Amino acid sequence: MVDYVELAELADSLFEASDDDDELLAKRLDTLDDETREVLLSSDLLNAYQVFYYFFRETPDELTMERLQLHAASDLARGLVIDEVDLYEVIFSMEEGEPIVLLTDGESTLARFSGAEAYAKIALYMEECL
Repeated sequence: MVDYVELAELADSLFEASDDDDELLAKRLDTLDDETREVLLSSDLLNAYQVFYYFFRETPDELTMERLQLHAASDLARGLVIDEVDLYEVIFSMEEGEPIVLLTDGESTLARFSGAEAYAKIALYMEECL
């Protein structure tokens, strides 16, 4: 188990070393052992945007980025609405250390993708099916 104080110090050192560079932060996260990285990616020490970028290595549109930056990474356990298209919502969440992106109408899930390609796959699904 990772000690919270040590984890906070690690997060501070990662932020200092990456100097607000998303790609550099993601590369530094890659160097951590799996347990430490998973705990950090689900903590209040990172924001949801940093987790999004870590997994997808992509910068979303400005509104999506702002939505993600306003939430702690720990909020991803219950899922965050990152986009709205007509009557549908795109939700980004984490399950067992895996990124999940789904499209819902509020009552049922129309599409669900997981893994590093999930964001690209949901975009393609919306382009082809909506």
